Amino acid sequence: MTCETTVSEVGATANAVPEPACSGELSWRAGDKSAVYTARAGHLDVIDAAGELEGKMFNIAYIASKVNGEDVDRRERPVSFCFNGGPGSASVPINFGGIGPKRVVPNGCGFVDAAHYEVEDNPGTLLPESDLVFLDALGTGWSFVAEGYGTERVYGLEEDARTFCRAICAWLEENGRWNSPVYLVGESYGTMRNSVLMRYLGEAGVPVAGVVMISALFDWTQNLPGNDMYFVGMMPSFAATAQYFGLVGAGVDENEWFDRASEFASCEYAPALLLGDRISEDRARAVAEKLSAFIGLPVEYLLQRNCRVSLEEFRRDLLADRGLVTGRLDMRFAGTAPLSIQNASFYFACDDPASHAIESAWYAAFRAFLHDEVGYRGPAGYRLSVWGEIGIGWRWVHDEPGVDETTVAAPNVALDIAVALRRSPTTKLMIMGGRFDAATPWWNVEHTIAQLYLPRELRDKIVWCRYGCGHMCYVDEPTLAQMTRDLEAFYRA
Repeated sequence: MTCETTVSEVGATANAVPEPACSGELSWRAGDKSAVYTARAGHLDVIDAAGELEGKMFNIAYIASKVNGEDVDRRERPVSFCFNGGPGSASVPINFGGIGPKRVVPNGCGFVDAAHYEVEDNPGTLLPESDLVFLDALGTGWSFVAEGYGTERVYGLEEDARTFCRAICAWLEENGRWNSPVYLVGESYGTMRNSVLMRYLGEAGVPVAGVVMISALFDWTQNLPGNDMYFVGMMPSFAATAQYFGLVGAGVDENEWFDRASEFASCEYAPALLLGDRISEDRARAVAEKLSAFIGLPVEYLLQRNCRVSLEEFRRDLLADRGLVTGRLDMRFAGTAPLSIQNASFYFACDDPASHAIESAWYAAFRAFLHDEVGYRGPAGYRLSVWGEIGIGWRWVHDEPGVDETTVAAPNVALDIAVALRRSPTTKLMIMGGRFDAATPWWNVEHTIAQLYLPRELRDKIVWCRYGCGHMCYVDEPTLAQMTRDLEAFYRA
C-alpha cells in the first residue's frame, strides 16, 4: 500500500485537515471470475463556478488492472460514480453492502451477528464491468464543506447535483479518464441526485453512457402523506408485505399478487380516493373489502380511515397481535414494537429493523478495510448518516426544466430525466426496485415515468427490474444474483 505525503492546508467546518490519499493493490475472485485492482482512498477538491473551494469530497475508487486474467484497456473501460442518498448519507451501504468488491455477508431477513460478521469478495460487484468510484456527499463520511463556505450553498437539491457534477469532472481530469464511458449509480435520494446530475453533466459537456437508479423516487409530491397518490403508491407494497407474513394471497405467485394489487390500486382504489366524501357508502365498503383482502387489515379499520392507511399505521398495526412492527426500508424485516407507538412519529419512522439488521456491520467492515488493506487513516468519527443535521434542513427548491415557476418542497426531477434523455437518446437508463420497499414504492416510480409521455423509442429503452426485496436490493441473496446478471447485460448492451 502507498500513501501520498502532501496534505492540503485547507481547514474544515466538520473535519480537520484531510489525511493523505492512500492506495492498496488487491485482488477479487468469485466463482470463475477474477480481477486485480487498486483501491485508492482520498479527497477531491470541489471548486465552484467562481473558482472558490466549495469543499473536499472523500471518495474511494476501485480501478482494475486485470479482469479474468486479461489486461484492462482503461481508454475504453467504463467508470461508474456511485453513491447513496439521504440527504445526509455516505456511500458505505452501496459500497460494502451492494456493488463494491467487498461485502458483508447478509443474514436473509435476520440480524447480522455484530460480533461475528463475515466479509467476503462480493459476487455481485460491478468491478468486472466497470471501475467504481464511491463518493461521499459533502457533510457526510469524511467529506466536508470548506471553512467559510456556507452550507446553505451546498445542502440543497440543485446545489448538491452541481457539487457532484464538479467532483466527477475533477476526478476524470485527475485520473485522465475523459475517454471512459461514464455511468451513474445512485440509490434512494441518490436517484433524485442522478436525475438532475445526468442533465447537469450533459450541460457541462460530459457524455453519460448510462444511469442506474436503485430504489428510486422522482416525484416528491407522491411521497407526501395526505396526498392520495401516497396512499395509492403504498398499497401494492402493503399487499406484498401482508402476503409475505401469511395474512393474504395464499397460493398466489408473489409477482402475480403484486401485479393484481397494482391493477387494483390504479383502476379501482385511486378513482375511489379521488372522490373524497362524494363516494357512496356502498362503494366505499366495496373498496374497503377489496383493500382488506389485499393488505390484511380489517374492513372496519379501513372505513374508519376512509381507506387511507399511512405507512406508520401499517407498520404498527399489521402484526400488532404478534407484538411486532414491520420494517420500512424492507417490510419483510420485523422487530419488537417500541414501548409506545400510539402516535406515528419521526422516531418510529427511523426506528427501522431493516436498517438495524446490518448497517453497523457495513460500517465496521468498511473502516477495517480502509485501515488494514488500503492503509487510510481517517478521523475516528465517520459521518455515516446525518439526516437529522443535513436532510431536515435540505433546500428542496428546484427550477424544473420546461416549467416557468420554481418548485419548493416537492420537486419532480423526472422532468430532468426526460430532458436529459431527449438531448442524449443514446444514454441508457435502468430502474431497479423491490416489492417490499416502503421508502420508495415501486408503483410511484412506474406512475411518474408514465406521466412523462416519452417518445416510444426512448420509453422502450428503459430497463425495468422489479425484485422480491426491499429498499437495499442487494441485501437479498436471490436479488443480488439477479441484479448481477441484469447489470452485466445493461453495461454490455
